[in-house]
Amino acid sequence: MGWKRLFSRKPRIERGSQFAHCFKRFDLPTDGRVDYAQWMHPSETPKSVDQQTVDALREFISPGDFVIDIGAHTGDTTVPMALAAGAEGLTLALEPNPFVFKILAENAKLNRTKTHIVALPYAATQDDGAFTFHYSDGGFCNGGFRSQQQSWRYKRSYPLEVQGRNLQQIIETKLTEWAPKLSYVKVDAEGYDLRVLESIVPLLRQTRPVIASEVYKKLVLSEREALFDFFAHLGYDVHLQVDGGSTMIGKAIARDHLMERKHYDVIALPRKMTAAKAA
Repeated sequence: MGWKRLFSRKPRIERGSQFAHCFKRFDLPTDGRVDYAQWMHPSETPKSVDQQTVDALREFISPGDFVIDIGAHTGDTTVPMALAAGAEGLTLALEPNPFVFKILAENAKLNRTKTHIVALPYAATQDDGAFTFHYSDGGFCNGGFRSQQQSWRYKRSYPLEVQGRNLQQIIETKLTEWAPKLSYVKVDAEGYDLRVLESIVPLLRQTRPVIASEVYKKLVLSEREALFDFFAHLGYDVHLQVDGGSTMIGKAIARDHLMERKHYDVIALPRKMTAAKAA
């Protein structure tokens, strides 16, 4: 090991370390002032909210829509989604990590005249219960279901018990009136995305939302194929998700090209929507 690499290591974070947050303000050309709670964990990257991202989401999300952010973390994807859905819509954000959830809850309180965010401290799981996630540091910045990772490279040594709930049941019992308005679902579950989506299949079949999902860097080929096949069987076309432009829809992804990139996000479009955009 070289000296440069040795001394560039981040300091060890003690298990259970708590980190505060600060407030940031963004002035968007169309949506105006947007406030954001930035977590001060040393491994957390600076977050921002920009007009281009909000406008790109408006390709799929209209004011008054119901949208879901699964694996919302501190809310950096939740807030732009909520701006697109507006205060008359509903943005449901799920984050099971209690260290992170407190920041998400702060962001849910902000921008009340422009957004309507309901934050839930749960993972989206098949069954209700307690589950063990594993994280890469004692401050629990990023992690997930280690048991779902087939790659030998998935090494996270800090366990944390979190609560899981069946999202389908939550929506059927508590958000029945919102279900028909579902237009967009974002999943970022550190490789557990397929299991999350499988838990809400009836909702997806009923409402046919656009789905943004992560292809986690440590998923092996068979896991990537399973995710692709899930979308195909539901009648979705899978596209590369692109950032920083007027649209999030990149080129179509073929099943035999799933390993061309190490880590990427996809946008799954119902085939009727794909045909309409091509017309």
